[in-house]
Amino acid sequence: MTTNKQIKFPAEWYSQSGIQLTWPHKQTDWTYMLNEVEQCFLNIAFEVAKREKLLVVSPEVNVVNEKLKQFGVQMSNVIFAEINTNDTWARDHGGITVFVDEKPVICDFQFNGWGLKFASNLDNLITSRLFKKHIFNAEYKNLLSFAFEGGSIESDGEGTLLTTAECLLSKNRNGAMSKQEIECFLKENLGAERVLWLNNGYLAGDDTDSHVDTLARFCNADTIAYVQCADESDEHFSALKKMENELKSFVKKDGKPYNIVALPMADVVYDEDGMRLPATYANFLIMNDAVLMPSYNSPKDELAKEQLQKAFPTREIVSVDCNALIKQHGSLHCVTMQYPEGILE
Repeated sequence: MTTNKQIKFPAEWYSQSGIQLTWPHKQTDWTYMLNEVEQCFLNIAFEVAKREKLLVVSPEVNVVNEKLKQFGVQMSNVIFAEINTNDTWARDHGGITVFVDEKPVICDFQFNGWGLKFASNLDNLITSRLFKKHIFNAEYKNLLSFAFEGGSIESDGEGTLLTTAECLLSKNRNGAMSKQEIECFLKENLGAERVLWLNNGYLAGDDTDSHVDTLARFCNADTIAYVQCADESDEHFSALKKMENELKSFVKKDGKPYNIVALPMADVVYDEDGMRLPATYANFLIMNDAVLMPSYNSPKDELAKEQLQKAFPTREIVSVDCNALIKQHGSLHCVTMQYPEGILE
């Protein structure tokens, strides 16, 4: 069935009303390091609430409320929603906003724990429960038949999507669908005119099957920032070099190549078992007047900041220590979800 409705998937830099954080608690995988990870969440919350609304999802809102107050967070910008959760990855269980005939619609996709790797029964209900609590000033669209995560897709706001084949073609997400069928689904529901598929690139320790937000990101409609590995002895060198060549081969709708900005490969970080963790500078969050950038107490942090400033010359680049987040194999963008202007009242 054809439709004449105009669908637009706004880019992350589209004017925002606020950011969602789904707060860690003792029943999450963070329980063994709860104080450490909460410090990171408090730092993110502080930076967000200075600038925009902050939606905090938690089964313990009174406890979180006190912690935010004590930390000096601007509470007039904080909205709480008391909801039970499995984990904290708002990028992947959060609703994805599109505009249908210029009216905001939040699409609720199925979150199945990155291809049935982790429990997600509670997180899969968060977006629908937020609607029932009248948190969103938008319409609701049930797309729970399609397993999909916000970290797996990038939009330039002008009809181009960027994604990775490894994630979207994962057998444990929508394995019955072909690449062509998935692309048609994205075009139909996210208003895409075209999809750029990355066939290369990964990070060791990544549970998401190569989410694009760990590898390459739209900074504006002309610019893509990406992780570059310059060390030929690093296990990532070959795959990321091939990804870099793919990015260089991509062209915009006008046929001209993208401006690509190289971000340094983060220094190697290992967990207590000696397994490499997926530290990445590509997992930044674009806000209205700032970019929150994950940092890792490394000399490379400053280089990453300088490169991001080139991509975002009018925004303040604010670094947030995310060493805690990568211990559970994610980073700053992974724990946040932005909502366009007018959505969070």
